[in-house]
Amino acid sequence: MKGRADKGREEEEAPQSVEERYTQWKSLVPVLYDWLANHNLVWPSLSCRDLTVLLMLRPFLADGIASLLVYLCMLITEITDFSPSDGAPSLSKQLTKAASASTFPSRQDDHFVSFNFLELFSVFRQTDGSCPNTLVIANCEIVKPRVAAAQHISQFNEESRSPFVKKFKTIIHPGEVNRIRELPQDSKIVATHTDSPDVLIWNVESQPNRNATLGVNNYSRPDLVLTGHQDNAEFALAMGHSEPFVLSGGKDKSVVLWSIHDHVSTLAADQGDAKSPGSGASNPKPSADGPTVQARGIFQGHDDTVEDVQFCPFSAQEFCSVGDDSCLILWDARTGWSPVVKVEKAHNADLHCVDWNPHDVNYILTGSADNTVRLFDRRNLTSGGVGSPIHIFEAHTAAVLCVQWSPDKSSVFGSSAEDGILNIWDHERIGKMESSAGTKRKTSPPGLFFCHAGHRDKVVDFHWNVSDPWTIVSVSDDGEKTGGGGTLQIWRMIDLIYRPHDEVLSELEKFKSHLLTCT
Repeated sequence: MKGRADKGREEEEAPQSVEERYTQWKSLVPVLYDWLANHNLVWPSLSCRDLTVLLMLRPFLADGIASLLVYLCMLITEITDFSPSDGAPSLSKQLTKAASASTFPSRQDDHFVSFNFLELFSVFRQTDGSCPNTLVIANCEIVKPRVAAAQHISQFNEESRSPFVKKFKTIIHPGEVNRIRELPQDSKIVATHTDSPDVLIWNVESQPNRNATLGVNNYSRPDLVLTGHQDNAEFALAMGHSEPFVLSGGKDKSVVLWSIHDHVSTLAADQGDAKSPGSGASNPKPSADGPTVQARGIFQGHDDTVEDVQFCPFSAQEFCSVGDDSCLILWDARTGWSPVVKVEKAHNADLHCVDWNPHDVNYILTGSADNTVRLFDRRNLTSGGVGSPIHIFEAHTAAVLCVQWSPDKSSVFGSSAEDGILNIWDHERIGKMESSAGTKRKTSPPGLFFCHAGHRDKVVDFHWNVSDPWTIVSVSDDGEKTGGGGTLQIWRMIDLIYRPHDEVLSELEKFKSHLLTCT
């Protein structure tokens, strides 16, 4: 028979249920976040993208001192162990109490005026067939850092739509939408994947607004249809950073490359202009599905479905891909259709996602069904014939679905998974944030510094805001738990989590006397 100590230890180590984890997360929203909008979707969505940001003026009020107290609570919890030895309440708990007791002014007060972000993003909705599938363009007002009062961001209803998210345009999409990617040089141009071999190109600015009517599938007409796959291409999709190139992977085990410019050049050729040599494009054929463009190149090297692709940030001719064959492959269109490097057994299971560091071209991230994220250096990809990552990041408890580097800091990235968690990592923190000797505080996995637990089922996609780099839009397939189709969230962690510790501690020192009076 197990003793009481063993039984107590088992209960202590028992994992939280999804609802327990979510309840705990929601109680900490005023402490963890500088901004959060929660939007319940009518139908499920598998993809979301941040397209552009505009600035506008609008008053939005907060109590500066009370908000700072909230930041202090989190900072102390994150970087210092204040567990008391005499049974007295911990300092972090005292600060939490002080912050919650602070008063916040109403939004009618006029002591503070700040800039807001008007963020334009897209989200796809998949229906049960009774209504057509749609691409929804929406905008969201996002308050700048250190402005929103804690009580405003923590009061939301999971079964309601956010008042900050407003639908701007609807495009009726032909078929379910599995992936969306925007053109970095012109974010109003987006590519979509559905359950077909083709890639669809849309100009979301010029496309007319449509109404989704029950039982009527009056599809919008894509601006371009990219052909070249021999089987369905459902998920792997990327667009070039420096040129208007499109990259795709599919069930035919191939990676296909197009240039949107080929459509423009062939139109010019039809009008009597000479066609540039080696363009690789065919004449566009107008149809009910839109004009078509053929591939510039079809690359063979995978032995199973290609799950994700990504361009090198500084070369439209170099790219990488991952697939269900557990391989990471690097390609160069200038050298032919075969792999430049093929990394066997990059993971211990199917690979689902890949991203190439936009600041350092040597670093590549991969995520897999083995629940891990791996960081590779392309200068030393293999050892003994198999993948040799620099580091393996372990915190997820289910398959990793999406990885993306931060657009602002070269060492920071995010990962989302079927466990409903979106983790934020910094590989430069590995080895630097270990607890002091003798402390009993449980340590986080190396490199992990923030865990977004606001979703209650698999987080299928997320995207960093390029103009406001610490703002993230994420979407989850948790409709059964929210009474809708899923959850869209736009959020930003408090800045005291990611700013340099010395800088933060210096700022906190200025409010030391005020904190002592509050506690």
